[in-house]
Amino acid sequence: MFSKLVLATHNQGKVAEMSDLLRSFEVEVVSAKDFGLSAPDETEDSFAGNALIKARYVSAKTGLPALADDSGLCVKALHGAPGVYSADWAGPEKDFGKAMDLVYEKMDGAEDHSACFISVFALVTPDEQERVFEGRCEGKLVWPPRGTGGFGYDPMFVPAGEARTFGEMTMDEKKKYSHRAKAFAEFKKIFT
Repeated sequence: MFSKLVLATHNQGKVAEMSDLLRSFEVEVVSAKDFGLSAPDETEDSFAGNALIKARYVSAKTGLPALADDSGLCVKALHGAPGVYSADWAGPEKDFGKAMDLVYEKMDGAEDHSACFISVFALVTPDEQERVFEGRCEGKLVWPPRGTGGFGYDPMFVPAGEARTFGEMTMDEKKKYSHRAKAFAEFKKIFT
């Protein structure tokens, strides 16, 4: 389909991970940072909308296919919040301990602890073709948070069918349930 893909991210960890995942398809993965691009404002109220903003911007600026992702935690008792604002709840210092405290506080003793992680990948090509791939992981929240693995809200999220939080799992164990892994599995089908 294409030989080079620009990730709409400045996170070199994501670039390394995606490079590894796409190695067998002989796709060279680079980042928006490699082109000196800043991140566009994410102004949409959906994961797909924000992922598309980033992918459109990077593809237009580089003339190459671009892939962006947007993801977050959606809590049923909070009517889907924090959702697309998941990172914002951690503040400018990206303190997810603070963000988890805020989720717990806003739940205010709610009986329903169901939640899900959603990840959306958006692919935009220079000829303006667009594809969106979604992955979802259903589960529940626990308090207090458990485990030191993973990142973000992982220590308070238990995927359906498990007793451990994402924070208590290894990265390989988490991949079995991960919303991001499910979105990537859908994206990968375009190469087969």
